[in-house]
Amino acid sequence: MNTHQHVGVAARLKVDIQGKSFRTSNGEVIDVLRDLHFEVEQNEFACILGPSGCGKTTTLRILLGLEGDYKGVVQLPGLAEPRIGAVFQEPTLLPWRSVEQNVRLALPKHLKNTRLDNLFRVLGLSKMQMFYPGELSLGLARRVAIARALAIEPDILLLDEPFVSLDEATAQQLRNLLLAVWSEQPTTALMVTHNLQEALMLSDRIIVFSDRPAHVIGTFDIRVPRHSRNAQVRADLLRSFNEKFAGEGFGS
Repeated sequence: MNTHQHVGVAARLKVDIQGKSFRTSNGEVIDVLRDLHFEVEQNEFACILGPSGCGKTTTLRILLGLEGDYKGVVQLPGLAEPRIGAVFQEPTLLPWRSVEQNVRLALPKHLKNTRLDNLFRVLGLSKMQMFYPGELSLGLARRVAIARALAIEPDILLLDEPFVSLDEATAQQLRNLLLAVWSEQPTTALMVTHNLQEALMLSDRIIVFSDRPAHVIGTFDIRVPRHSRNAQVRADLLRSFNEKFAGEGFGS
């Protein structure tokens, strides 16, 4: 049995999953999540960090309503029907629609006529609104995917390794752009990443998952304002993180 609670207005994300498993084609049952409990405060940016294949993406899919067969309760922030912005590893843009059309496609009825000029400006897309996906680099396409997720003014933003497979310079540029637009329009955010340095740069809290079946090993809160996280501060945070989670194999 599972429940997505949408009663009234929830201020935070609450995840209480007793169990989630998959059955393989040969009948084997694989336990993916077990006794997974965590919360994300309103307008907090949290990152999930954990071993490859431990169930991080499965957790996001449960929050998105794409996985319904689990035991537990999930409470999403927002109203009875919360708006969920999602950014995946692939941009998934419609090739026959322009940049602006792709972004506007996700808008709810009451936001259909919203001006998106500022959002496009912050993400560096102002001159590309009439371009089509085939005319964009992967980095630009991912900017469009971020714009589409944030244009709906989401109650919660879910990101599944949105900068994976990009070269580091492009990935860093996109991290800065994401922070810029999120800072102008804060919302509860939960991002899956394998990149500890990325998590230290972006998040208020890092939620550390165990190997499969995943549960929360612990959390690492970051109180330093983002604008003060220079190289030395990030090195200090990295050292503190590695001391707290020594032996878990996260490294740098």
